Amino acid sequence: MRTIHKGPAPAALTQHRQQPHANYDNYADKDALRQALVAEQRAVCCYCQSRIRATPDGMKIEHWQSQSSFPALQLDYRNLLGACTGGEGRRPEDQHCDTKKGNRALCFSVCDPAHPVERQVRFLGDGRVQADDGDVHEALDKVLNLNWNRLVANRRASLEAFKQRLQRGEKLDPVRELPKWDGSQPGDLPEFAQVIVYWLNKRLGRVAA
Repeated sequence: MRTIHKGPAPAALTQHRQQPHANYDNYADKDALRQALVAEQRAVCCYCQSRIRATPDGMKIEHWQSQSSFPALQLDYRNLLGACTGGEGRRPEDQHCDTKKGNRALCFSVCDPAHPVERQVRFLGDGRVQADDGDVHEALDKVLNLNWNRLVANRRASLEAFKQRLQRGEKLDPVRELPKWDGSQPGDLPEFAQVIVYWLNKRLGRVAA
């Protein structure tokens, strides 16, 4: 996960909120909302960082604070995120991200620059994701199911593919490499980019030490 810096709401959403009896279900222009969320998140899921696309089949519109518990926030753009489909239709143990989360609450936000989620999460070399805070770890592991075996395998494969560049003898400058993965450069992020960012930052830390 990476911190998402929320921009302005799409004009159509702002206009809809001003209408009498406006709610999420009767908001017609969800295509524009999907496009805004995908662009803002650089085409990766707000939780697992797998690829999302701005189509009904290519993503889900996630309410960080659920519509059932926080109806006043159902059209608040700051509460809306782009999530992957998360194994929709599969067995519960094979679901993840918003599909697994449902209406449950998360004890952290991916949109809080005052408490960047990157500082709360660790990526292990075997592909698992952990947190030192017990509540955050419970949310990652149980509520979002981010240690589902396929996600673990995908993160591990992304890191191993990156490390193969070093095994081929390619010289790596972490300072020059980071902008390709951390969102500093324009364009879509690679899937599971934060795994590489975490690894590069650890490498920078060792160099600085």
